[in-house]
Amino acid sequence: MTETNTSNESLRPLRIAVIGSGPAGVYSSDILLKQLAKRAGELGLPAEARIDLFEKLPVPFGLVRYGVAPDHPSIKFIAGALEKTLDNPNIHLYCDVEFGKDVTLDELLERYDAVLFATGAVKDKPLNLPGADLDGVYGAAKFVEWYDGYPTGARTWPLTAETVAVIGGGNVAMDVARELMRNADDLAAKTDIPDNVYDGIKANKAKVLHLFIRRGVAQAKFSVQELREMEKLPGVQLIINEDDFDLDDETIEVAGKDKLTRQMVEELFTIREMAEDMEDDGDVDYEGNPADRKYYVHFNSAPTEILGEDGKVTAIRVERTETGADGKMHRTGEFEDYPVEAVYHAIGYKPASAPGIAYDEKRTTLANKDGRILTAVEGGEVRPRLYSTGWAKRGPVGLIGSTKSDALFIVNNMLEDFAATPEHGLLAPDADPESIDRLLAEKGIKPIDFAGWKRVDAYERAEGAKRGREHVKVVEPEQMRALAHGE
Repeated sequence: MTETNTSNESLRPLRIAVIGSGPAGVYSSDILLKQLAKRAGELGLPAEARIDLFEKLPVPFGLVRYGVAPDHPSIKFIAGALEKTLDNPNIHLYCDVEFGKDVTLDELLERYDAVLFATGAVKDKPLNLPGADLDGVYGAAKFVEWYDGYPTGARTWPLTAETVAVIGGGNVAMDVARELMRNADDLAAKTDIPDNVYDGIKANKAKVLHLFIRRGVAQAKFSVQELREMEKLPGVQLIINEDDFDLDDETIEVAGKDKLTRQMVEELFTIREMAEDMEDDGDVDYEGNPADRKYYVHFNSAPTEILGEDGKVTAIRVERTETGADGKMHRTGEFEDYPVEAVYHAIGYKPASAPGIAYDEKRTTLANKDGRILTAVEGGEVRPRLYSTGWAKRGPVGLIGSTKSDALFIVNNMLEDFAATPEHGLLAPDADPESIDRLLAEKGIKPIDFAGWKRVDAYERAEGAKRGREHVKVVEPEQMRALAHGE
């Protein structure tokens, strides 16, 4: 054993605070522990770390539990992997503790060597169109909160419109459109939706849906998995405009250079063939059964105005566009009005800000350079011991899996920064592991730990078993707290 390793054994573990227990926060915690074990000797750092994860909600997992449609089959596997990571003696969960309210940045820096922000997004980017303030216009974020049972979200949703529009060319738009076309019984059989969501979707009056995507088939941002889930909606006929699929050779060539884009385009052409078959067979769904709902997919269609009467949505005006092989969109001046009674926009999320941290409104991120928090957006200097990852670092782009590579990059930057300090990265004035517990107790705050989460999870699974389902989600925060604390 080298002299460096011997000296490392006498160093106390690093203490890291992570804000947010979604995929970005949990992946970063796991990777930090693994990279530290791998690189501690090389960098002259302690071989171990204690990581405390702070989550404002009563339960963990953020985006996986509350930001993704419940009928994604891969979600339960991701949630299981995150839970396995949290079941680690070096990772401590502090749910129901809100940064900036229950604990301040100064209080964390007093007790931790570094603070990593892995916060997500709960707000929509604004829809800057005339008529966006009409009754019947909804942002995707609030609708997602409703159908995912977000603790502070709506418990009812006005699904009274028979004809609806969804604006957006990404996976969230696809999720929203799919849930609006879903059969409640089919959804309940396969997912953990709570009772209030089942009742709402059961009463949904939507019969016609228009999905408007500004750019062309080759420029959409859908994942192949999203497209395959759209294909298999019971009772739903897919309808497309064949002109949208008339791609020139240059566009096809450019799309073919990227594997994911090529796969997406190929799947969209499969959907075109499905839509033709559905029409030829007498307006049926994917199984050949009579369809009672119609789902129109419009590419090269840019909404320009939402029309209304008496303060309520009556139609949406859409301009036909053209998209070049380079992805640049051009207006044509050709407009068409579609009668609709509700409009949902899924044009992007705005990641949350953090008290005491500069926010980049243009990029919608915490002000940072390579994940290192800055004092200001323009010309700011690096603030020691403060970092960001996931959407807090790069904005609301990328799939859940993207957070892993992001986390590895940030973690290595953190470790190298620690190695550059004379203190081996041990920078917290108060290194007592129980200090944070005393502070929260003094404030009357009762955090929910991993064992508390397991009690909530056990209850949800037991409720699901009673109904022949794997899991039924608890939505009320007070019930979560009572279950978690064994009350």
